[in-house]
Order: sequence, then structure tokens, then C-alpha cells
Amino acid sequence: MAYLIVKAIHVMAVVAWFAGLFYIFRLYVYHTENRHNQEVTALFIVMERRLYYAIMWPAMVVATAMGVALIVMLPEWLKAGWLHVKLAALVLLYGYHFYSGYIRKKLSQGIYLLSSKQCRMINEVPTFILIIVVVMVIIRPF
Repeated sequence: MAYLIVKAIHVMAVVAWFAGLFYIFRLYVYHTENRHNQEVTALFIVMERRLYYAIMWPAMVVATAMGVALIVMLPEWLKAGWLHVKLAALVLLYGYHFYSGYIRKKLSQGIYLLSSKQCRMINEVPTFILIIVVVMVIIRPF
């Protein structure tokens, strides 16, 4: 029963984390496109900060903690190839998460490192990572 509870919490946290990951760069698209409107950019700065710190960070921490707990409960998974691929994808996901935080900070300072088109393209990255993770966890090809 403990395993199922931990797994359920892990899945809920992953869903919340991905919701934030999918949305953050969409906000950056609109923020970048409205850079000359100070009222609008001030609103985006607040929205981006809240999304990043109130949703994405806690969800990432809980997902990670519950993922570690699952591995502790089933250490034989450490020998499975699918888990190694999933963990590699997770490293990319952490990179994406922290990069989104870096871009958020720069935007809040009025520094626009990316165009709205670049933000749109970067916004697709978590989709590819999600596909890898889901295939590894559900199909377990290795």
C-alpha cells in the first residue's frame, strides 16, 4: 500500500511539474511579444515568478523525493535499462527547469535573450522529454 501511495503522489507531482514546464515558455512568448508595454510585462513578471516558485519548484521537489522513495522501495530497478534512460531524460528536464528560471530572471530584469519564435521552439522540449519518460516507464523496453 505504501508503494501505491508514493507512486500516486509521484505521478501527481510530475503532472503538476510538467504543467508548469509546458506553460512557462508560453508566458515568455507573450512577455517577449509585449516587451514595450510596461503594464503587461509587469503582470507577466508576477505570473512567471508565481508559476516558477509556487508550482514548478514544489512539484519538482515532491516528484524527485517520491521518485527516490520508489527506487528505495524497489532497488532492483537500478539494474533496469529503462530506468537509466528515464534518469538521463530527467537530467535534461532539470536542465530545462533551471534554464527556464534563468530566462525568467533575465526577463524580470528587462533583458530579452530570446525572441518569441525561439521561446515557441524551446516550449516544445518538455514534450519530447515526456514522450521518452512515458515510454520508458510504461513499455520498459530495456
